[in-house]
Formats: sequence, C-alpha cells, structure tokens
Amino acid sequence: MELKIEAKNLDIRKSWQEKIEEERAKLTRHYANLVLHLRVSIEATPGYKEGGHEVRLVASVPNDTVVVKRWGESVRPLLVEAFDVLGGQLKEIVKKKQDQNKSAKVQGTAVDGDGRTAGIIRKIAPDASYGFIVTNDKLDVFFHASSLKDVSMGDLAEGDEVLFAMEEGEKGLQAAWVRVEPA
Repeated sequence: MELKIEAKNLDIRKSWQEKIEEERAKLTRHYANLVLHLRVSIEATPGYKEGGHEVRLVASVPNDTVVVKRWGESVRPLLVEAFDVLGGQLKEIVKKKQDQNKSAKVQGTAVDGDGRTAGIIRKIAPDASYGFIVTNDKLDVFFHASSLKDVSMGDLAEGDEVLFAMEEGEKGLQAAWVRVEPA
C-alpha cells in the first residue's frame, strides 16, 4: 500500500507519524489487497468551530475511493478515530464484494463446465507480483504471480485477455490459475 502524508499549516510530529505507521500496518494486515493507495492529510484549522485540526484519510480501493474526515482539538485521537472509521468502511466493502461474488457465482460467470472464466487484466503490479482481472460481469478478481500458467508477470500487460479459474479467497475472489487467452 502506497502511503502519502501531507501537512497543511503545521509540522508533522513524530508521534503522529508513528501512529499513522501503526494504523497503516493494521490496515495492511487486514486489507492488504484492497487498499492500493492511502493519503493522510492533517491540517491546522483554528477558524473552524469544530476544533483546531482536520484529519482526512483518502484510500484508493479497486473501483472506488473512500474518504474519512474528522475535526477536533487533538490530532492523535482524530487519527485513531479516522482509521477506525476507515477500517469499518473497508470491512463493508469486503462484505459487499463477497455478497456480489456469491450472487455472481449463482448467476454463473463460468465460460465452460471446467469453471474457466474470461477476463481482461485491469491492473498489474509486477514489482509486487500481483494484479487484478476484470470479468465481463465487472467482477474484480485478484491474482498472484504464483497462479500464472505458461506466462510470467513480465509478459502480461493491462488490457491482455486471459482465461482463469475463480475461487473464494480470504479477502474475496481470486484466481486459482491464469493463462493468456490464445489470439
């Protein structure tokens, strides 16, 4: 997960930085494949009636962006509260995705009786050895380099058509195996 920390009208304290890193580690543990980018913004806002600081978290997840804002006097408790709210929203996203995946399986996204599904590489992170495939039904499916058959991460590009088998992973749909679709 890429992290960017911004400060407006103040300097970031070491204790705030440590708390952000601690909360980021929790998010990575629970939602490693969900949050792609995280921006933390802390702003001094003495003119606001809600308090002297605003903490804003902006998390990029596949096909969406989650924004959490909190205002108050002390930054550290605002960080804790904002990350707790973000964690709750990410939990809801995972639950909705799992519910969609279950209903999609009932509707049947398989191409044939072998459970093969067609899709297109939506995003690839070769340095991190993973990527995402989008199906014709707009399902977002995670894949790891270890699931690739007869192809390597370096040979894949966004927009490539692939065949793969879906399975339910710990955090949602994932590809059991992935092959490049013959042209």
